[in-house]
Amino acid sequence: MHPVFFFDPILIQTPRSKIYRRLGYREGVTRTLSRQKEETERYIEEALSLIRLTGAGLPVSILKKGASEIILEGDIRIDSHQLAVFLRNCREMIIMGATAGSDIVNAIQEETSGGDITRGVVFDATASEMADAALDWIMDYFNRSLRRENKKVLQKRFSAGYGDLLLENQTTLYKLLQLDRLGVLITESCMLIPEKSVTAITGIELLSSG
Repeated sequence: MHPVFFFDPILIQTPRSKIYRRLGYREGVTRTLSRQKEETERYIEEALSLIRLTGAGLPVSILKKGASEIILEGDIRIDSHQLAVFLRNCREMIIMGATAGSDIVNAIQEETSGGDITRGVVFDATASEMADAALDWIMDYFNRSLRRENKKVLQKRFSAGYGDLLLENQTTLYKLLQLDRLGVLITESCMLIPEKSVTAITGIELLSSG
């Protein structure tokens, strides 16, 4: 099995449009006062100052795919019909994880439990989209390197807890990625701590020769 790739820190552009969409803004539909926009922008910048993105990625060979199961190198089994369909053209996959860190999560909890609710909501949206964008960054990192092997990463990804891929599979992903090295913990109910931490799977397929 490949060694885990660790990314510390991950530096990305702020996905502002996605943050605003998460906050309920719709371009051309939602009207905002300049004062409200300035306040939101200030809160986004405050959130960014508290976010420290780190992540990990691991390419893994797929040894066998059944109708509802995938067998990986290391004799690791993942049960999911939908994931097997998602990876139907892949002989390899990438397991990835990212976290926005504990400082932003502590700030969100402080603001939403007695501080400024609006600030807390903006902090929450910013942290969520930044963690998600970190996964995009990891996918792009592997995509660039794989092109030399005439391979590419699928554009979409699949997460534990989605469809029939049970959340309990997050424990397997957590261990394979050694996320404890990034300060991430996992609970008995398979939730990651700090909260703005995510894992996902994507596939690797050959580039079309045509």
